[in-house]
Amino acid sequence: MRRQVPLALCFLFGIVMMLVDFSPHPVSQGVREEIINWALIIGPFALILGVATLVNLHWVRIRRRAEYWQYSIAVFAGLIVMVVIGVPFGPRHPAFEWVFYYVQVPMDATMFSLLAFFIASAAYRAFRARTLDATLLLVAALIVMIGNAPVGNLIWNKIMPFADNLPSASRQWILENPNLSARRGIIFGVSLGVISQSIRIILGIERSYLGGGD
Repeated sequence: MRRQVPLALCFLFGIVMMLVDFSPHPVSQGVREEIINWALIIGPFALILGVATLVNLHWVRIRRRAEYWQYSIAVFAGLIVMVVIGVPFGPRHPAFEWVFYYVQVPMDATMFSLLAFFIASAAYRAFRARTLDATLLLVAALIVMIGNAPVGNLIWNKIMPFADNLPSASRQWILENPNLSARRGIIFGVSLGVISQSIRIILGIERSYLGGGD
């Protein structure tokens, strides 16, 4: 019985939202806005559950002295500092802004900068011209990189002044024609996947969000 209620609610709200999204009638739009408002109200409760799960997970790691459990202490320290400063004084407090701009932002930048090395490694493996597909990928990547970098046009114009700004024009053509066509195909495929998955969830076929099997 406890699993039937979430399934029924999911089916009901899924059908209602699907109908009101395709109906321009003021009543249906009012229902849509009301449901969205309720979703915004439920959001903070989901945040509380997420924080409680995070605290429980890291507390268990510290208690069991799991691998890299010291990082869990850093998680608690950051969580406590931000809550102690942010809740009574608000996000505009100088201390809160200092922690955000001088601790969190640099750490985010460091984490995302590490992706450059993974991208370079993947590019090295993918761009080796062993097949026709890899060769086309390599040529297109070189054209786009040269067209993106200002030094690319500068070097090209020095070597071939009669073909002014050819790298930029070639880059633009690649982005607006083959690349855009491939992106639209990928987006179309992802959209079909999202639609099929949504139908499975609404009809109760997909139940993994309930936290277990049937």
